[in-house]
Amino acid sequence: MKTEFTGEFLAQDSGRQANDILRACVHCGFCNATCPTYQVEGNELDGPRGRIYLIKSLLEGQEATSTTRNHLDNCLTCRACETTCPSGVEYHHLLDIGRQEILKKVPRPWWQRMFRRALVAFMSRRVLFSAAMIPGRLFRWLLPSSFKHYVPAARPTLTATVATTDQQRRVILAQGCVQPGLSPTTNQAVTAVLARFGIHTETVAAEQCCGAMAYHMDEQARGLAQARANVDAWWPLIEQGAEALVLSASGCSIFVKDYPQLLSAEPAYAERARIIVELTKDVSEILQQEDLESLALNNTPAVSWHCPCTAQHGQNLTDPTQSVLQRLGFTVPEVTDSHLCCGSAGTYSIFHPERAQKLRKRKLENLLESEPGAPVETIVTSNIGCQLHLSGGTTTPVVHWIELVARELAKRDVSSQ
Repeated sequence: MKTEFTGEFLAQDSGRQANDILRACVHCGFCNATCPTYQVEGNELDGPRGRIYLIKSLLEGQEATSTTRNHLDNCLTCRACETTCPSGVEYHHLLDIGRQEILKKVPRPWWQRMFRRALVAFMSRRVLFSAAMIPGRLFRWLLPSSFKHYVPAARPTLTATVATTDQQRRVILAQGCVQPGLSPTTNQAVTAVLARFGIHTETVAAEQCCGAMAYHMDEQARGLAQARANVDAWWPLIEQGAEALVLSASGCSIFVKDYPQLLSAEPAYAERARIIVELTKDVSEILQQEDLESLALNNTPAVSWHCPCTAQHGQNLTDPTQSVLQRLGFTVPEVTDSHLCCGSAGTYSIFHPERAQKLRKRKLENLLESEPGAPVETIVTSNIGCQLHLSGGTTTPVVHWIELVARELAKRDVSSQ
């Protein structure tokens, strides 16, 4: 794609990056075939190719309006288009640049800016958000049915009860910001399952939100500050020999894996960020290296695996998780159109509820398809946003896959006593 940028814009890091990305695009339109919003809307400007043209025009100085901003906002950033693209166009980086530039020319109304800042301030503070969940659960019965899934009921605590080896392996367990409040049992499950292989998890109190929420909610500077704070927080444990940084929320891990690019202009952080990313692992990547057959389960519930976009398109983690579940004894059938987004996409379901619900409906229909006589008992996923969003559209339990594994193992231990 030919570009006509000014020398001033090309002198900026974002300008050079945008130019390189745009020149890789060959206009083929393969991206539209896997774009959820294009399939729902049928509008070229609500597909990746159309948005690329909008961003190109914007960056070349042509007039932009609130309609332009809305088309960019409509994108889920699911990155299915990147999986499909034959030219390797890094669409999500271009979208980030476009969203930053459009706000300089077409700022949001003041009330939208305030609402977004309030959401970031509340949801990206782990202690504050977790504290708010306590009264939220107490008065959950007062909430409208359409909102209750945002405040999930508490589940029984999970503990690491299996003795570990004397020479423990050590990993850093990233806590996340909303997951400890919404689903504290997820990281408890990670700790319990890894303990069975002599792997000890450590958390870091100084850890902040990964930065994804702020960065994608118009507060890029704040998101980058949180990224730097996390590099500083994790680094001492890495120097002390932690073998991995383990994340259980794919929405966090995909952003952490972007730290080297996001901090590339900062020498004090770029190299450390690169090393951290080399050590960043999804829990499935850790477990697939272990003797899972020694824990093989019997009479497991029929599960349907929802692989979040942030896992499959951003990190290619569909197969590791599915393999771990199968090696543990679970039957994991293929899901129709598994590449399409469920509609959660971070805070997307809050700002675009109608479109998000359409995508959820289609996703659940595919997830709950089953062979006669073998109904799906549980939907498993690996991202807290998808978990909450999907649970709001079905009575079938939706849980993180590692929690299901931990509970089935604990159940087996009890029955064998």
